[in-house]
Amino acid sequence: MTNSSPTAHLHLVDLTKEKKERPGWSLTFGTSCAEAAAICLEDQGHQTKAVLQIDGMRACAVNLEWNATDDTMRRFNADQEVATEYGAYGIAALIMPYLTNLTIIERSIKGKGFGFDFWLGDTHNNEGVFQRKARLEVSGIRRGAEATIQSRVKIKLKQIDPSDAVAPGYVSVVEFGTPKVCIVKKCRT
Repeated sequence: MTNSSPTAHLHLVDLTKEKKERPGWSLTFGTSCAEAAAICLEDQGHQTKAVLQIDGMRACAVNLEWNATDDTMRRFNADQEVATEYGAYGIAALIMPYLTNLTIIERSIKGKGFGFDFWLGDTHNNEGVFQRKARLEVSGIRRGAEATIQSRVKIKLKQIDPSDAVAPGYVSVVEFGTPKVCIVKKCRT
């Protein structure tokens, strides 16, 4: 069960700014992800702020805020599948440093059989953040029941199997209706 009282305050606009917890994050991509996440949240009836429930490796809640969207943003994010994917990337980029001290440092290369979206680095590592410490697979759902979220988590855990020997892995499934994110850690095999 998730703790219902928020423990932190996160703002999607932080994805568009240089932050020490996201040194490998493209600010241009961050803008696209922040706008897509805001569109997904507003499409589900949330208006510029919501309590984001976090389940999985650590149950808690955070206050999530964003700037209101406009017609240009809605038109640009008309493809709901792409907007949901990019919005989920944005939420994961905000949550991972908060929960794990790991941050997105590099996009994974498709077609290499890895089955994940991003490489993560340690924000507190003396060797430098650009160490491939872990893998992150992200998925988004506009609105879904807990059973749908858990089913997606299982699918994504299986998807990253081929790269289990490379590094520990995380799966992040964002559901925008509640809103909720389930983050699960998968250790090396």
